[in-house]
Amino acid sequence: MLQRLAVERGAILFDPAQVAAAGWQLFEPEYWRSRAALSAHRGGRGSIHFIEDGAQRWALRRYLRGGLPARLVRERFVFLGEERTRPFRELRLLARLSELGLPVPAPVAAGFRRDRFSYVAAILTERLPRTQSLAELLGAGSVDDGHWAAIGRTLRRFHDAGVQHADLAAGNILLDERGAVWLVDFDRGRLRRPGLWREAVLARLGRSLAKIAGPRGDWRGGLAILRATHDAPTG
Repeated sequence: MLQRLAVERGAILFDPAQVAAAGWQLFEPEYWRSRAALSAHRGGRGSIHFIEDGAQRWALRRYLRGGLPARLVRERFVFLGEERTRPFRELRLLARLSELGLPVPAPVAAGFRRDRFSYVAAILTERLPRTQSLAELLGAGSVDDGHWAAIGRTLRRFHDAGVQHADLAAGNILLDERGAVWLVDFDRGRLRRPGLWREAVLARLGRSLAKIAGPRGDWRGGLAILRATHDAPTG
């Protein structure tokens, strides 16, 4: 069960089974660097740091804005109440998806710090071992029909459970060395009743693939396999 801890000008939500000593330092790259535990960094809007500290293998992600708003306010969000902060909502959703047996990284901790009107935030999740993103595999030409079908089946599991991924891009779909599929980055995701949003999620993925592979990229056939598998009757 997730526990809450008050910190200066904010709060942390964490899994006590994974975090022995909770504090804001969990979300500070410099803290992990001082422990020689910062193993890697991935740039881009997600600003993800990978942590290896003893048996802990975690991914640390700061919440940053993209698009036009980022030109004005890069890492601050309007504070509308603790339970409406993006890290708390995402961590609670991940905990629920884990309970449902869906392939997501285990939730570790999330936190925010605020001033009067806004807050900054970060989240820690399990780092999935020996995985590559669909974007990376596409770049290497390593995606076969079986991968596309596995992705389609996995997305159908999420959709049947009512899970809407708010940013289903190729970088948020991971495959491990056994071909198992995982979804990551559930910022602004939610549980909802079946509806047309599922088609919108798949369309978002299609735009991501087109952007990564380009107009001549060999991804359309794979996306067709994914959709056919996703839409196949169950039972």
